[in-house]
Amino acid sequence: MSDAQERGWAELAPRYLLTVERDAAATSVRPGSGIDPAEVFGRTAPLIVEIGSGQGHAIVHAAATHPERDHVAVEVFRAGLARTMLDAARAGLENLRLVEANAPEVLEHLLPDGSVDEIWVFFPDPWHKTKHNKRRLIAPAFLPLASRALRDGGVLRLATDWEEYALQMREVFTDASEFAPDFDGEWAPRFEGRVMTAFERKGLAKGREIRDLAYRRRERL
Repeated sequence: MSDAQERGWAELAPRYLLTVERDAAATSVRPGSGIDPAEVFGRTAPLIVEIGSGQGHAIVHAAATHPERDHVAVEVFRAGLARTMLDAARAGLENLRLVEANAPEVLEHLLPDGSVDEIWVFFPDPWHKTKHNKRRLIAPAFLPLASRALRDGGVLRLATDWEEYALQMREVFTDASEFAPDFDGEWAPRFEGRVMTAFERKGLAKGREIRDLAYRRRERL
């Protein structure tokens, strides 16, 4: 991290970073160590969770634009979290918290069942080499974790600039009994709540098409 990020982390982590009980790994979440969002934020409000929040541009913009909602950013890279904290503090945000942990474990252990209104996964690492495809986040094993955390009617929003990954994402959800497409046609329209980031501009500049998908959590039986 830069000196500014180091200072930001030291000063702002107590305000923004959620304390997570660890399992074996440094970014793991111990089973049974869930949080109560109402206790964390001091109110009951719609909850948005961004997985792989990077430097936080999307989630900070969302929290600033929608003060009536609560937001959680999940990221494993500390420099990105530090940048997010600095921007959140600059904007005076009180409706944003950060989690330094592996996303699947956050969905499985940290968040209560049915507590999340929307999960965002924007531009996840495509692991574009065939031998690394198995590392991709959006895979069959991800679906039960996301469906557990989402409330009935909650939405999972995806975006990628990697065509082959977009096709895989759509295939993963084809036979998902817990989810129904929340769009017509091949792809969802661009999510208007997603701020244009430098990362997205870079993809467009390289001639890559941005593809969105959205799936709604079916009602539990």
